[in-house]
Amino acid sequence: MRQCKKNTETEMNNQEGHKTWIIPDGWLPPAGGSGDMINHESLMILNTGSEKAQIIIDIYFGDREPVCDLPLSVDAERIKAIRLDLPDELGFELPRATQYALRIKSDVKVIVQYGRMDVRQPNLAYYGTMAYPIQ
Repeated sequence: MRQCKKNTETEMNNQEGHKTWIIPDGWLPPAGGSGDMINHESLMILNTGSEKAQIIIDIYFGDREPVCDLPLSVDAERIKAIRLDLPDELGFELPRATQYALRIKSDVKVIVQYGRMDVRQPNLAYYGTMAYPIQ
């Protein structure tokens, strides 16, 4: 195993990714499952750069006012997975079985992915998708 070499071209271009990402289809499944196989959604943020990313998350709903400016950070050259069903990780208790959307803003470029696990039926359902990057 070897350590990753710094990519000077990437560092000169202010690292990989984008500063703003949109996830338009959030819907935290109702509570259910057991052990490691419980209904949840996750937000994965990868910071390949050499600076810590300061992140702000805004949550939009169809039937209520948005919840804005939820802060978190992702250390340089690290990934952070945020379980959206755990209020301590997000800083907000996301309602289950409610349509929502996310806007993720960062002070440095990052890469964002979203995933949902739904085990309400015998066949495991896992949905993962890249967020939509804003230029």
